[in-house]
Amino acid sequence: MAFTVSSPAFQQGASIPTDYSCDGADKQLPVAWEGAPAGTAELALIMDDPDARGFVHWVVAGIPASASTLAEALPAGAAAGRNDFGNVGYGGPCPPSGTHRYVVTLYALSAPLGLPGAPTAASVRSAAAGKTLGTATLSGTYTRRR
Repeated sequence: MAFTVSSPAFQQGASIPTDYSCDGADKQLPVAWEGAPAGTAELALIMDDPDARGFVHWVVAGIPASASTLAEALPAGAAAGRNDFGNVGYGGPCPPSGTHRYVVTLYALSAPLGLPGAPTAASVRSAAAGKTLGTATLSGTYTRRR
């Protein structure tokens, strides 16, 4: 089985619903995954906007290998990280203009990252180097309503 990540809110490549953006309720995007590689000890997630020089919207580290979803609340042991809005937790799509792409990357890790507090995307990526067994991605778009 392939390592995949999906969302019940939108299909791969489709528009992310307004409820999960700064124009709506800015609810945390629900995601689910399957097929994590054998030996996965922990998972980590980063959501960024490649059209805004990689602006980070969401970081989660310490996701237990037994988890298969992130919904309204994080599973026990998981830690919300600091996004590029300067906040801890999810910050939905909020492009200044036009349509932007958003990429959720889920990392399957061979060992816990052991990052304290609210990690940044850079600290997760650095700690994941050499521990990444596989990655799965989900992409969506968002056009800001004015």
